[in-house]
Amino acid sequence: MRTVEQISHLPAPAAEVWDRIVTAEGINDELRPWLTMSLPPHLSTHSLDHTPVGVPLGRAWLRAFGVVPFEWDDLMLVEREPGRRFHELSSMITARRWEHERTLTPLGAQTTRIHDRVVFEARLGGRGLEAVMHLLVGAIFTHRHHRLQQHFGAIRS
Repeated sequence: MRTVEQISHLPAPAAEVWDRIVTAEGINDELRPWLTMSLPPHLSTHSLDHTPVGVPLGRAWLRAFGVVPFEWDDLMLVEREPGRRFHELSSMITARRWEHERTLTPLGAQTTRIHDRVVFEARLGGRGLEAVMHLLVGAIFTHRHHRLQQHFGAIRS
């Protein structure tokens, strides 16, 4: 099992950040231009706020450059605190186990801390594949946070 964590601070209220990150539009904006992710048809126009918890939601396809499907994610939310956090537990082609937990913490009225924690176990290839996946997942979540900072702005230290 490998773990990737990424934390950013965004100059926006938590409610505004939440409203973006739980929609198909927001998810795909974070992943572009390298990837996009389809949602199961019955979820494509809704936000994760309106999906059942503890029930398989269906297959979401990851597409390279928005076109070439190369990986799927059998989505299932196991926990959700609207406006604050969600916890996804899924399986993928490459990962026997994929857990993604995203938490928003308000730091005042106009600043939000966003924390992604991903834990995964490679389906095949053992430690070698897990090491490669660790690098790729880390790069994807660094990219996602960069895209969030492009959308909301970055906090300069």
